[in-house]
Amino acid sequence: MGAVAAVGALLAGCAQFPDEHTGAWKEQPSLEPQTGPQPSIEGEEPPAESVPPQQQQQPQANGCHDPDPAVVATCLDPIGAVVVLPDGQSALVGERATGRVLRVQRGAPPVELARIPVNTAGGGGLTGLALSPTYHEDELFYAYVTTGGDNQVVRVAPGDRPKPVLTGIPRGGSGNGGALIDDGRGALLVATGNAGNPANAANPTSLAGKVLRIDGFGKPAPGNPDPASPVLASGLSAPGGLCAAAQTGTYWVTDRGGPQDALYQIRPGQPLGSPAWTWPDRPGVAGCVASPAIVVVALSDARAMFSLNPTPEGAFTGQPTKVLENTYGRFSSTALGPDGLLWAGTANKAGGQPEPSDDRVVRIEPPTGGTAGKD
Repeated sequence: MGAVAAVGALLAGCAQFPDEHTGAWKEQPSLEPQTGPQPSIEGEEPPAESVPPQQQQQPQANGCHDPDPAVVATCLDPIGAVVVLPDGQSALVGERATGRVLRVQRGAPPVELARIPVNTAGGGGLTGLALSPTYHEDELFYAYVTTGGDNQVVRVAPGDRPKPVLTGIPRGGSGNGGALIDDGRGALLVATGNAGNPANAANPTSLAGKVLRIDGFGKPAPGNPDPASPVLASGLSAPGGLCAAAQTGTYWVTDRGGPQDALYQIRPGQPLGSPAWTWPDRPGVAGCVASPAIVVVALSDARAMFSLNPTPEGAFTGQPTKVLENTYGRFSSTALGPDGLLWAGTANKAGGQPEPSDDRVVRIEPPTGGTAGKD
């Protein structure tokens, strides 16, 4: 429970993001929230709340039934993308290898909305999902997928076959994953990998290794630095996630290329430049979520999440806080609901130690009444 409390409390803050800061995370003796000593009376059992959460007996999953109240969906294939629907109670989930897109909601079986053909070579597959900026009217959504010949953004309408809207993103032996988000201003942001060739990221004519901004038809979106180009920023290798603090118009992208994992702040029209934060131990940065107070980064290989607290002056305060370590395994994707709740998907069947109910989607509740937990 303590780790969950940390996530909820952090997402409720009100600080502003920095312009830029470069730092490296170092392991701390303990980054979990700690409780102080509790009073006790000889001969009496201590109150339940005095037992550290990590020592409490957790109910075990039985097949696809998972009694953990934070778990929304179970027994899925490794998850490549999650996006929360406007009601805040359900989400679209994309399975990386099968190309299935499912609508999930606690207490109801998943509903398959689409099955998009994908190629999983070189980290590809279905790795990004975003709702149409006018989803409440058209129920359209977009997916970032790898095919046999390229990487694409496709549009999916209810009851219709997926339609490519942006094609020709280079595909290679690695660096095929990507990410999508609605930028909150009527356009889509697309993070693309470098297809295994760093030169692609530096090539202004290539769509690889870039952050792109497009409209619903795959064209450069109005307001781009270069009206004729979809490119906002260059320099990515293998992006793991995109996230935005819509209130401040601040955008972030995680990247797993090179000698270290990194978090970048996106500045339209400029190269990505120096990372805002780095992880030299390469813990597998994946999806991220952001609010005006916090950036939470999912780590797949480290089986945890880290939260970074920026300041208005452009620096991060303290070290990142480790939460949900070894709780749900390999986090692969994250999304923030309209009510501020964090949704996450796992990929434990792809290199992890799967539980009977894996792979799962979880929804983390913020604290209420001075306490926190999973609802």
